[in-house]
Amino acid sequence: MELWELSARERIRDTLAAYNWSGDALRLPELAETFCEDGALELRGSDPIRGRAGIVAFLGGAVAAPNATAHASGARRIVRHNVTNIRFTEVTPEQARVACYFTVVTEIGLDHYGRYRDVFVPVGDDWLIRHRFVSTDWNAPDSTMATASAHRQ
Repeated sequence: MELWELSARERIRDTLAAYNWSGDALRLPELAETFCEDGALELRGSDPIRGRAGIVAFLGGAVAAPNATAHASGARRIVRHNVTNIRFTEVTPEQARVACYFTVVTEIGLDHYGRYRDVFVPVGDDWLIRHRFVSTDWNAPDSTMATASAHRQ
C-alpha cells in the first residue's frame, strides 16, 4: 500500500468520526461539512437529499423533535453513534468506496442499527462524502430517533 492511500484511509476515518460526533451533539452545520458542497444523503426508500443546506434542513427536522415518550421518564437526551467494521472496497486517488456498520444508543438503550455505504472524494486536504446511502436494519419500537421510521424497511 502506498503512502497516499494510507493518508486517504486515515482522513476518511476522521471524516466518519466528525460526522458522528457532530451529529450526536446536534451540530448539524458541522455534520454537513463532512459532505461535499453538492453531496447527497440517501435514506433507503427515499429520494436523496442534496447539498449541505438540504442535509441540515432535513436532519434538523428529523432529530429536533424526539419521541415524547423519551422524556416522560425524565431521562436526559443522549445520542451516541458507534461505527464499526469500516471496509474500504475501493480506494483510488480520485475516490474511495467505504462500507461500515452503525449502532445508535439513546436514552432508551439500543435505538437502531444499520449500514452506511459511502463514496468519498478528496477535497483539498480532506476526504469528504460525495454520497452516503443509509440503510437502517432495525429500530426499537420506542425509538427516540424520528428518522428511524423514515427509513424503516
